[in-house]
Amino acid sequence: MAQDVVLGLRANWRQFWLLVTINAFVGAMVGLERTVLPLLAETEFGIGSRSAALSFIATFGLVKAVTNWFAGTLGDRIGRKRVLVFGWLMAIPVPFLIIAAPNWGWIIVANVFLGLNQGLAWSTTVIMKIDLVGPRRRGLAMGLNEFAGYLAVGVTAFATGVIAQRFGLRPEPIYLGVAFSALGLGLSVLFVKDTMAHVRHEAGDLPTASGPGKRELFAEVSWKDPAMASCSQAGLVNNLNDGMAWGVFPLFFAAAGLGVAQIGVLAAVYPATWGVVQLGTGALSDRWGRRWLIVGGMVLQGGALLGMGATSGFGSWVFWSILLGIGTAMVYPTLIAAIGDVSQPAWRGSAVGVYRFWRDMGYVVGALGAGVIADLAGMDVAIQVVGALTIGSGLLVAARMPETRPPTT
Repeated sequence: MAQDVVLGLRANWRQFWLLVTINAFVGAMVGLERTVLPLLAETEFGIGSRSAALSFIATFGLVKAVTNWFAGTLGDRIGRKRVLVFGWLMAIPVPFLIIAAPNWGWIIVANVFLGLNQGLAWSTTVIMKIDLVGPRRRGLAMGLNEFAGYLAVGVTAFATGVIAQRFGLRPEPIYLGVAFSALGLGLSVLFVKDTMAHVRHEAGDLPTASGPGKRELFAEVSWKDPAMASCSQAGLVNNLNDGMAWGVFPLFFAAAGLGVAQIGVLAAVYPATWGVVQLGTGALSDRWGRRWLIVGGMVLQGGALLGMGATSGFGSWVFWSILLGIGTAMVYPTLIAAIGDVSQPAWRGSAVGVYRFWRDMGYVVGALGAGVIADLAGMDVAIQVVGALTIGSGLLVAARMPETRPPTT
C-alpha cells in the first residue's frame, strides 16, 4: 500500500542490498569477457584487424544502448521487477554460446544477448535504487550500485585471467558465467519486490499527465536541457574510453609481451578501482554537488589515457589504470544522480533510459573508432586520441552544465 511506503536507504535496506548483490552479478557477466575475448579473437579465431576484433564490443554497446532506452520506459509501464527478470533470462545463453563458438559470429550473437541482459538488468537495478532511497541520498545510492557492478567486473576479469593462464582461454574461465546468470535470475525471481509504489509515493500530488512525450523527452535529455544533455555527452565519452579500454588494452599489453595473468591484473585494476572509489564519490556528490566532480573526473580520465599511451611497463600501466579508475569513479555515479535530480518521478525511468542510451552508444563509437585508429596509426595513438577527446568532454561540461544539486554545509 502506498501509504505504508517509506523512502530512504535505512527504511529499505533489505531490498536495497539485495539489488546491490544482484547488480554485482550483472557486472560479473561483463567481467567474464574483459580479459578473455580480445585475446580469443587473435589466438583462436585468427582475427588480425583491431576493428574486426573489437566488433563484439560495438555489437554489445549498440544492443545495450537501445535496450536501455526501452528498459526505462518499459519499467515505468509494466513495473521494474518484470523487466529485471527478463533481463536475466537474456543472460542464460551467453556463456554457452562463447564456450561452443566455432566462429566469431557466435561471439557476436553472444554479445547481442549480453547487451540485452545489461540494458535490462543494470538499468532496472539503477532505477529501483533511485526509487527506494528518494532524493536525499541519490548520489550515495548510485555509488553503491556502481561499486558493486564494477568491482565485480574487475574481480571477474582478474579471475578469468588466472583461470585462463592455467587452463586456456576457454571453456574453463567461461563456466563462471553459468553460475552468475543462474544466481542473478534466481535472486530476482524469488526475492526482489517491485518499487512502483515508491515511485507513486514520491510523486505525491505531482501531475503525471503533463510529463513530456517520447520525442520531447528524448530531445530534452539528448540536447535541449543543459544539465541532462551535458550528462548524456559526458556519459557517451566516458563509455567511449571504456569501450576502447575493454578492447584495446588487452591487445596493447599482449603486444608488449605481457602474459595472460598480467593482462588479467591490468584488466581488473581499472574497473576495480572504479568500483571501490565510487563508494566515496557518489556520497560526496550529494554534499559537494555534481558538476565539478564530473568535470574533474573527465579531465583525470583523459590525462590517465594520455599517460597510458605514452609509457610502457607493467608498473607504469598499473599506475595509469588506477588514475583512470579514480577519474571514472568521480563521473559515473554522479552523472546518473544528476539525471535523477532534474527528472520527475513519473518519467524518471524514461529519462534515465535515454541517458543510458547515449552513454552506452559510447561503446559503439569507442570500439569502432579506436579499432580504426589502431589499424591506421597504432594502438598507442588510439589510446591517446581517446584521452584527448575525454578531456574535451570535461571542458564542455564545465562550459554548459548547471549545478543540479548545490553543495551542502
